[in-house]
Amino acid sequence: MKFQRIQDLRTDADLSQRQISEILHISQRSYSHYETGSRSIPIEMLIRLADYYDTSIDYLVGRTDIKKYPQ
Repeated sequence: MKFQRIQDLRTDADLSQRQISEILHISQRSYSHYETGSRSIPIEMLIRLADYYDTSIDYLVGRTDIKKYPQ
């Protein structure tokens, strides 16, 4: 399963794969595998990504189209 939303969020934030991988404390190669779907994303990484982009895990994995919940 390709995770298009994490790629879209990264490019919208004008970040390279290397930059986001450094933020997540993982290798660029590992992050690339997550974007392409060649590896499953561990829940810990989904939590970090959701926190970083201020969105929900459901949005990241395509279970909802609501990017940000109202506060």
